[in-house]
Amino acid sequence: KQHTTEVASKDMLFPNPRSRYLLQLYFPIALASFTVGSAFFPSFITTSSFSRQSTAVPPISSNSATSKNEGTMPKSQQLSQSGMPCWFQHEISITAPARGCHLITKDINDAIKDDLPGIKIGMANLFIQHTSASLTINENADPDVRRDMEVALNKIVPASWNHDGTFRHTMEGDDDMPGHVKTSLMGPSINVPIRNGRLALGTWQGVYLNEHRDQGGWGGGHTRRIIITLQGQS
Repeated sequence: KQHTTEVASKDMLFPNPRSRYLLQLYFPIALASFTVGSAFFPSFITTSSFSRQSTAVPPISSNSATSKNEGTMPKSQQLSQSGMPCWFQHEISITAPARGCHLITKDINDAIKDDLPGIKIGMANLFIQHTSASLTINENADPDVRRDMEVALNKIVPASWNHDGTFRHTMEGDDDMPGHVKTSLMGPSINVPIRNGRLALGTWQGVYLNEHRDQGGWGGGHTRRIIITLQGQS
């Protein structure tokens, strides 16, 4: 009677004899495929290449030789060996000797020399906290380029605009409002890629501090603060 009931229920679900035949033929194959696939397939869909790369870097262990040398190892190398993204920030102050464009690549490298070697891939952001000075990247070899850059900026935004009615903000000197415009033209920040522990500047590229005010002289001019932020990973 029980067998009769089971046959009857199958007949109700699959009244067509051909459907019952196909079910009996392919169901064992489908079941076997599902069993084999479930054993292997999830490992491919749940692990991305990024997570494999991250977990492949061994973390710093309290029992490892690396951890014993943490007191002498730069902090950037400690963090990079842990496989975690690392962040560093520095502030430097530079007073340009005169108005114009000045090469400050060495000042930047000196400020980050302890942190940069531990970063294999990342980004350095330089931001100047002023409205009459700017940053840019350009030729680092011939000083005439920096001289010509200043001449070009003065022609683009002439000081005469303070006296012909072009500018209204003229109370702080002939160099002030033109300096504001030049700062917006050149920009207050730059990004430089980090590659293999170094700033990935081109052979002829250098970082410029552009001083747009006339007051200058070491110790007697405008002191410009630059924030350097590093982010990256080994």
